[in-house]
Amino acid sequence: MRWIVRLVVLAVIVAAIGLWVTRPKTDDAELLAGLTPDTAHGEQVFIAAGCASCHMAEDADAEDKLVLAGGQPFASPFGTFRAPNISMDPEAGIGDWAAIDLWNALHHGTSPEGQHYYPVLPYGAYIHMAPQDVVDLHAYMQTLPADGTPSQPHEVGFPFNIRASLGGWKLLFLTDDWVMQGDLSPELTRGREIVEGMAHCAECHTPRNALGGLKTGADWMTGAPNPAGRGSFPDLTPPEMSWSEGELVEYFTSGFTPEFDSAGGHMALVVENLSQLSEEDRAAVAAYVKALPLE
Repeated sequence: MRWIVRLVVLAVIVAAIGLWVTRPKTDDAELLAGLTPDTAHGEQVFIAAGCASCHMAEDADAEDKLVLAGGQPFASPFGTFRAPNISMDPEAGIGDWAAIDLWNALHHGTSPEGQHYYPVLPYGAYIHMAPQDVVDLHAYMQTLPADGTPSQPHEVGFPFNIRASLGGWKLLFLTDDWVMQGDLSPELTRGREIVEGMAHCAECHTPRNALGGLKTGADWMTGAPNPAGRGSFPDLTPPEMSWSEGELVEYFTSGFTPEFDSAGGHMALVVENLSQLSEEDRAAVAAYVKALPLE
């Protein structure tokens, strides 16, 4: 009996250590202290990050896209996730969030209540945002409308509905290391900030392992099946991606391919976002794509 008691005690200790190591992480407000918000830059961050593309109501159009009432479904092998209301309503949305709450959500995947967010919120990419980016984004979002539509629950079954397990997922896959390394030019550095960070391009264009983590190295941006089960996202590395930088910039601007086809599906929303960035930013994204594959 004594060895059974010891085994139970050991299991409890290991479990407690595991819960402590994988607990939701947060930073204190001092991290953002002294930063002056720039609402105009925050709008550019909002556009590059595709916030409205995911959090607008289904079939929203024109100015209604800025009413971030949520509700769009995102199917995956782990269940169907619903984009929450992130409008400025203090009850249904995030109107009562401070800038540090937004930082912790985007950087650590942690809610103001201290719970893990599912990585359908691409904090694995947003972790690359600088503190100033988040402060500016928070300031811009405060200028957007409030909407009282309640967020819809995710449709996720056991065991994926156990949020505590997400701490282990973060321990394995959440890192602020850049994937494209080396002595990069200013243009490539900016392209990396957009592609790997704000625009979270790899979330669609990079294959995943069995636990849903993005594969890096030679697999980075080599295309992936659509988690909703319809088609796939294209490989952005050569020889599959043969467009020139100029052709990529044109695609990001107008949505037209060199073959005079046009962007469709969710990519049409991505192009809509990219087209609102500066031409320099679109050129930086094109430069990043043409610098692939990684060695």
